[in-house]
Amino acid sequence: MENTIYEKLGEENLEKMVNKFYELVLQNEVIAPLFTTDMKVVKEKQIAFLTQFLGGPAKYNKTYGHPRMRMRHMPHKITEAAAIEWLKCMNAAIRTLDIEEDFKVTLANCFPRAAAHMVNSK
Repeated sequence: MENTIYEKLGEENLEKMVNKFYELVLQNEVIAPLFTTDMKVVKEKQIAFLTQFLGGPAKYNKTYGHPRMRMRHMPHKITEAAAIEWLKCMNAAIRTLDIEEDFKVTLANCFPRAAAHMVNSK
């Protein structure tokens, strides 16, 4: 049986990716204004969610309940442009990881549909 994306990525690389991602997000003029809460909490939630999203343990469900990501993001004005910038930051964070190039592509391909699903404003 093949490992999940989470197992192949590993907890350490996931944390590195999330930390780099938010470093880039906070420098991004389009999406930085969406992140006005405690970034430590944001990162913890993102790690818990991505652990589960990528095939690992259900950390997010255990702590916060069902993800309901679109509903949880509704208070924030998320445009298509914001989703594209989010993906750019995630892809850049993935590219910094010391993992195989083909796995970087596999990992990056996990996010476009989720990002598009968050769009709730023009």
